[in-house]
Amino acid sequence: MTQTELKEFLDEKVVLYNNPTFIESDPIQIPHAYTLKEDIEIAGFLAATIAWGNRKMIINNAQKLMNIMGNTPYDFIMSHKEDDLEKLDGFVHRTFNSLDAVTFVKGLKNIYQNHNGLESIFAKNSESHSNQKSISEFKKVFFEIPHQQRTTKHISDPLNNSAAKRINMFLRWMIRKDNKGVDFGIWKTISPASLSCPLDVHSGNVARKLGLLTRKQNDAKALLELDTNLRKLDPSDPVKYDFALFGLGIFEKF
Repeated sequence: MTQTELKEFLDEKVVLYNNPTFIESDPIQIPHAYTLKEDIEIAGFLAATIAWGNRKMIINNAQKLMNIMGNTPYDFIMSHKEDDLEKLDGFVHRTFNSLDAVTFVKGLKNIYQNHNGLESIFAKNSESHSNQKSISEFKKVFFEIPHQQRTTKHISDPLNNSAAKRINMFLRWMIRKDNKGVDFGIWKTISPASLSCPLDVHSGNVARKLGLLTRKQNDAKALLELDTNLRKLDPSDPVKYDFALFGLGIFEKF
């Protein structure tokens, strides 16, 4: 395939999958239940944090978390008392347990109380073609509260060669704006041009078959290679191709 043919093929797949029917089977449905900016951010961040494994289980457990928070996540984060945190006892998704959930609640409260919210922290270190430094700095701020070492694994650090799939997915949700009804585009201070593709097994395999990726591991170096090639196809909105790669991998077994 020439680059022109590849672009046409992928653009068609973006149109096919980037529409509201996509929401029904995706963790992005969790933040879509809310209208307040902070509720959308927090619901999205927590849903993205546990977005690994079976998608149905991810959605169910993310919804459980929202139910525990009375389906008002921002209010819960900001005004919870210690005994409210006991409601998280027994929560578990894969290796993310109630101890991690409590730490995340406290970390988020610190961010909204002392750092002007999630958008503000990511915007501070965002670069024109990358948010990798921004993610790394965010992790430092998030864990400036007392925490156990085990919880730090639930936020990836791209500067430690992680592809940081889940947090890049969360950033796509918050920053991309195209009026198709899937991504929110509620963060205006960071350019969609700086977004990275949420790289996982499915998108990685499809990208390799299409010649967008040669590196075998799904790590930060692979992400840079994929991002570079997607930016050639659309420099202003490279991460829209996540819909194509994901759809081809999950729904079409490409």
